Amino acid sequence: MPREIITLQLGQCGNQIGMEFWQKLCQEHGISPEGHLLNPASAAGVYDRKDVFFAQADDDHYMPRAVLVDLEPRVVNGILNNYSKLYNPENIYICKEGGGAGNNWAAGYEAGSKHEEAVFEIINREAEGSDGLDGFILCHSIAGGTGSGMGSYVLEKLHDRFPKNSVQAYSVFPNQAEDAASDVVVQPYNSVLSLRRLTEHADCVVVLDNTALHRIAIDRLRIETPSMTEINNMVSTIMSASTSTLRYPSYMHNDFVGLFAPLVPTPNLHFLMTGYTPLISRNQDPGVIQKTTVFDVMRRLLKPDNMMVSTGKAYESDNCYISILNIIQGEIDPGEVQKSLMRLRERKAVKFIQWGPASIHVAHARRSPFVPMAHRVSGLMLANHTGVSERFDMMLKQFDKMKKKNAYMEQFKKDSHDVPEDMVESRAKIQELIEEYRAAATPNYQDYIKEKCMRR
Repeated sequence: MPREIITLQLGQCGNQIGMEFWQKLCQEHGISPEGHLLNPASAAGVYDRKDVFFAQADDDHYMPRAVLVDLEPRVVNGILNNYSKLYNPENIYICKEGGGAGNNWAAGYEAGSKHEEAVFEIINREAEGSDGLDGFILCHSIAGGTGSGMGSYVLEKLHDRFPKNSVQAYSVFPNQAEDAASDVVVQPYNSVLSLRRLTEHADCVVVLDNTALHRIAIDRLRIETPSMTEINNMVSTIMSASTSTLRYPSYMHNDFVGLFAPLVPTPNLHFLMTGYTPLISRNQDPGVIQKTTVFDVMRRLLKPDNMMVSTGKAYESDNCYISILNIIQGEIDPGEVQKSLMRLRERKAVKFIQWGPASIHVAHARRSPFVPMAHRVSGLMLANHTGVSERFDMMLKQFDKMKKKNAYMEQFKKDSHDVPEDMVESRAKIQELIEEYRAAATPNYQDYIKEKCMRR
């Protein structure tokens, strides 16, 4: 049976997408913003697993198994102004000094060390209150200071303190579009330092790329200037859909290991791309997509412009899928799934790696009875695709351009004298990750792994 999952929300971005995520989960489980069942009589006949993400208090109040952490109070206080009765106040940690990390990875990492005991006292208490802890979900951004720096530190310590529990990260990557303005000039430094920790200490990372999210909002949702709320709504849709089989369990993919084992063939290749259809904004007419058969949904999920990762020419030349998991929601006939898979194979619509099985895993998730759906079938794709390395390569090019000039290095050295050496090691680790993803697209990936092991 599904076990408990603790969600860690770090920094401004992590807490904002976390808030949207819990809004979605409350709606799907019929829970009010105050944490009470909206219709207890209706909920009694629904088979769901609220306890995976919610803990129940003595007064039947459902509280998210969430730990909210930030180094400055503005965002968390804004959340509590609207949802003060939903969250457990003992699970909120705000640095008393305030001020944040100044968008500096080193400052955030140092703050993680300083506040480690206080933060892990909350995490340990929440873990000890679980009947059987399955793992952790980490929500953060890799571009700022708290989410990247403190997020990196917390990720390292989670790996040390809970070695038997899985850690999945929902990591927001910065917008790298040429016309995009950024408030964080040192985001290439922050991103490279964070990505190293995600490579070494996370079991699975869902890449949430702001570049692709903005493109989808403009091109598909027809939003001329997407707001942060609209972007975060898309992110929360991905998060809720990817956890649907944990909360409405069936016979497969109902725990962390079962969900991600088909997607992660080797330890380093654990960065996932996502796609969702039909995707509509909160104010959009749902009639824009008229037909949603299982085949139509699975076909749309494979379209490159549906991927929520910006990868340049990732779908061209040698890049290919390592593995795919489609989570299909709605009332469907299992035979319809098999027919759709056969049609996709006949069309040769998917290019897979040559050293592994060319199969698409499909999980059927039941829908929430509390949320009316405009379409008969909806689908989420979690895909391990070698083209994700193109995103990392873009990141390294920005890093090299800035590091060549040693720009803004003084403010990093001020918080940690080890950062220059850490940057060199982090860059080497990411370059190695890129090379491994590119090797995975070749028939000789096993030889690459053997040589890599021999070098060590």
